[in-house]
Amino acid sequence: MSWAAHELESYLLHKHLKVRVSYLAILVGCLAPDMLTKLPVYGIRLGSLVLRPGRPWDYHRGWPGAGFTHSLMFAVVLGLLALWVFRSRAWAVGLCAGTAAHVLTDVFDSVGTMVFFPFTTQHYSTGMWAYAAQAGRYGDAAAYYGSLGLVWDLLWLALALAGFRALRARYFFREVVPSDPAWAWLRRRLRLSDRVLLACYRAYFVYGACRIVGWTLWARLVEHAPMDWEWGGPSWVEKVTLEPTPLGELALRTAVGAGGLALAVWLLWLLVGRRLWRAAEPGGGPERGAVT
Repeated sequence: MSWAAHELESYLLHKHLKVRVSYLAILVGCLAPDMLTKLPVYGIRLGSLVLRPGRPWDYHRGWPGAGFTHSLMFAVVLGLLALWVFRSRAWAVGLCAGTAAHVLTDVFDSVGTMVFFPFTTQHYSTGMWAYAAQAGRYGDAAAYYGSLGLVWDLLWLALALAGFRALRARYFFREVVPSDPAWAWLRRRLRLSDRVLLACYRAYFVYGACRIVGWTLWARLVEHAPMDWEWGGPSWVEKVTLEPTPLGELALRTAVGAGGLALAVWLLWLLVGRRLWRAAEPGGGPERGAVT
């Protein structure tokens, strides 16, 4: 799993998507797959009782389990729900794009994601760093920032800094605010000033950057976790890997999965998506859906 990429990628997506899209929807989409899965993976403490799946990686990324949240089909479903509930194209595109980005970003650890679920349960993984959620929050943090996971987060931070114009006030008020009436609703309902709204917009960049620096310093200076630059590291953590799939079988599953996804998306568009898209507004947002 990626510790800071999901916060930082939202700015890049909004900047490079050449359509009217809600930044808030992209951010929610980037966080959505882990919203109901991450906490149980690390364990929920109720006094002395700890509630936790026996195989956290299966619950988090597998099936049966909550692994369906890490699939492109889940991104499509969220987009359709946004069209139906909020009647907003900007939120539909944002939720779909953000969730898809999360799914593809998590392909880089040793467990990966079921990209084409439910048409195949094949996991896709590059194995760049070890999946170590079974070691708990702190064990996972030490393993991630003691491996190429740190490089992955630094790459996203560098990309975000290279696109610094997306963090400017001018970009926020000219591109972000007009794309989503939710900002006007926040200003009106909560009486937030423009300065506070801008601070809220920049908050996840600051959070992501501070998360990288803070956890890296903690792993080095407090936990004294050794740095392992090898692919698939670190070697000192109990690593979760899945059985490799023979190339021919992988190709077949990929063809079935990609074909099934394309067919399902096409049918959903014909049956419900096209009608919802036409009825939706380019802007819109959660506050519109709440009153209509």
